[in-house]
Amino acid sequence: MKTLEGLRLFITTFAAFFAISMVTTVYAAQGLLDGKTFVGETGEKGTTKGDKEDFVFANGMFDPLACHKYGFSITTYTAQAEGDAVTFVADHSNKKGDRMRWEGTVKGEKLDGIMTYWQGKKAPREYWFKGALLRQ
Repeated sequence: MKTLEGLRLFITTFAAFFAISMVTTVYAAQGLLDGKTFVGETGEKGTTKGDKEDFVFANGMFDPLACHKYGFSITTYTAQAEGDAVTFVADHSNKKGDRMRWEGTVKGEKLDGIMTYWQGKKAPREYWFKGALLRQ
């Protein structure tokens, strides 16, 4: 009798957990933001005005165009959707060994996030970035 009650409790608990997990499913994928371009700016943490920047997502790749002048080019990104937001992460480096890590969120037509920049042996610097969806 106790075994049957334990089995019922297990099945009920599993069914409840499964139902809840279906409601809060997170979708992770490469290319989730493909086809979107955001126009905005990137600035050093603590500042309010940044440099103009275009953020392009295409074919599973992320390309912050203004960073080309520092030797950075297109790189892969991963993204996940939860509710009405998509978060993404992209890492890349240039030929000198400098690195950037972009961590951002797209909500509606707005993009914002933090970019960490490792330049040579200097301490990493943090930058903010933001943009609005370019209507094509």
